[in-house]
Amino acid sequence: MYRLDPRYPPAPQAVLATGWRDIAATLPPGPVVVAVEGPPTLDWPALADRLSRELATRGGAAARTLDVREHYAPPAEVRRRTVSAEDAADPYYHRLAGNPLDDLFDAVPRPERQDGPDAGPLLVYGPGAALVEHDVLWYADAPKRFAEAAVVSGGGVNLGLPGEPADVRRLFYVDWPMLDRHRDALAGRLDGWLDVQRPDRPALLDGAGLRATLADLARRPVRTRPFFNATPWGGHWAQRELGFNPDARNTALGYELIAPEAGILVGTGPDAEVEVPFQLMCVLHPEEVLGAPVHAAFGTSFPIRFDYLDTVGGGNLSVHCHPRERYMRERFGWPYTQHETYYLTLGEPDARVFLGLREDADVALFRTEVEKAATQGVPMRPEDHVLTFPAERGQLYLIPAGTPHASGAGNLVLEISATPYLYSLRFYDWQRPDADGNPRPLPYEHGFANLDTERRGEAVARDLVPAPRTLREGDGWSEELLGALPEMFYEVRRFTVAADAVAEDDTAGRFHVLNVVEGDGVTVETAAGDRHRLSFAETLTVPAAVGGYRLVPTGGPVRVVKALVR
Repeated sequence: MYRLDPRYPPAPQAVLATGWRDIAATLPPGPVVVAVEGPPTLDWPALADRLSRELATRGGAAARTLDVREHYAPPAEVRRRTVSAEDAADPYYHRLAGNPLDDLFDAVPRPERQDGPDAGPLLVYGPGAALVEHDVLWYADAPKRFAEAAVVSGGGVNLGLPGEPADVRRLFYVDWPMLDRHRDALAGRLDGWLDVQRPDRPALLDGAGLRATLADLARRPVRTRPFFNATPWGGHWAQRELGFNPDARNTALGYELIAPEAGILVGTGPDAEVEVPFQLMCVLHPEEVLGAPVHAAFGTSFPIRFDYLDTVGGGNLSVHCHPRERYMRERFGWPYTQHETYYLTLGEPDARVFLGLREDADVALFRTEVEKAATQGVPMRPEDHVLTFPAERGQLYLIPAGTPHASGAGNLVLEISATPYLYSLRFYDWQRPDADGNPRPLPYEHGFANLDTERRGEAVARDLVPAPRTLREGDGWSEELLGALPEMFYEVRRFTVAADAVAEDDTAGRFHVLNVVEGDGVTVETAAGDRHRLSFAETLTVPAAVGGYRLVPTGGPVRVVKALVR
C-alpha cells in the first residue's frame, strides 16, 4: 500500500523533544545566546513569544529577544542587491540569486550579553539569526510547500522584505537559493532542528542526533515524503487511488523526489517527528549518497527527480519547452539544465503525448499563432506544429531541453528528469485561466529562444520514442534500457521480475532511483542486510554507498523503473 508518510527512526543516541515546554528545557540555563535561524514564512513573533514564555517558567531572569528582521537594509536596497535590472524587467523569471544572507544587512546586529547570576537568555530569531554571535544554534523550519502555498494564496513573506506583499517569482529564484545555501553551510554545526510545520505540536531533533541519523540513512534505501499540488490542468487519479488531498480541487503535480523540496520524516510516530530536507543528507554525505563521480560532476546537487503529472480527469498540460544548456547557465544561473522524460504509468483511451516539431512545422507561423493566442486570445491548434503520439502504457518519451512537449489529458505520467524544475517556457496553455481567473503566464519569448528546430518528424519518433532494449536477464527477470541520449546525462531502465524470481543489482558507485510502475511492489534487500518495502507508485532512493541489492516481488510479478547518472 502506498504510504503517505514514510518515516525512519532517529539514531539511537538522538534526542527528540516534542512540545514547547520540553523543547525549551533542552536549552542550558543562564545568560546563553540562542540563535533560531529559518525561512521568512514562519510566524517568528509567535515562535519567539512561545519560547520566551516557556523559558520564563524555569525561573530566573526573563528571556530577552532580538528580532534580526528589524535590522535589515531598506527594502529598495535589498532588492537592488539581490535582483539585477535585467531580471527586474523580466516578468517571468529571475536569475538564481548568489547572495549570502549577509547582503540583507548593512550591519549584522551584535548581541548585548549580560553577566551575573540573575542574567537571562537572549533569543535571537529570524532569517539571518545565525550571523549573530551565539552559543546555541537552532534551525526552525516548515517545508517549502508551506511557503509556496502561502504566497500563492496572497500571503507569505519574501526574504529580507517583511511586511511587504510576497511574490512567487522572488520566492523561487531569490529566497530559496539564498536560504538553501545558508542552511546547507550551517548543517555541520546546528545544535537542533526545530520542525514547526504544526506550530501547536513542534518537535526538536538535537544537532548531533540529526547528523547521526542522516549518516545512517545515507547508506540505506530511503523514501522522501510525497505530496501533490493542484493546478488548472490537474486530474484526480492520486486522489482516488492514493488518498492524496481528497478535498483539493485536483492532484496535478506529485512531488515524489524533487531534491530541493523533498523531506525525510524522522521520528517515532506522527506526534513525534521532524521533516528534514533531503538535501541536507546530500550536503553532509555527498559521496555516500551520490557517489564519487556524480559528486565530482554535480557537487552536492542531487541531479535526478521523480514526480507525477496527473491529468486523469483533467486537461492537457501547456505546450512548452525547457532551457537549453547554455541559456540555462548564462541566463538563469543553473549549472545544468532541465532535460526530462515521460514514463506512461497509465493512459486513458485516445490519450496523447505532444512531442517534438512536425517535419513541416513553420516556426515563424508557429510563433505568430502563439503571439496571437497570448495577446489577442485567439485559440490555436498546437498539433499543427507539434507531433502527437498515442499515450502507450510503459512507453518512455525522451524530452531533451528545447523540445516542445506536453502530456495530454487522461494520463498518469511519471516524470523522470533532471532536477531543475521551475523553468517551463510555455508557448500555449489552451486559453486557460489560473485559479484566480487570470491568464496563466506565457513566457514564449524564452521558449522560442530555446526551441530545438533541428530534430523534426521522423527523427523525433526515432530518437525520442525508443523501443526498449534488453541489457541483461536472468532466471525470471530482465533489465531493459528504456531511453538514453548523448545530450542527456542520465538514462532510464526497467526491471521486469516474475513473482517467484529475484533480480540482482549493484549501484557500482552511483545512486539509483526506483519506482514500481506495475504490480503490487517489491522488497529491496541490500547486501548490508537492510530491507525496504516499495509499493506500487512509490519512489525510492538507493544511495551509492548501498552497493549490491536485490528486488524481491511481494504478491506477484512487477515492473520497476530505475534511473541513474551515466
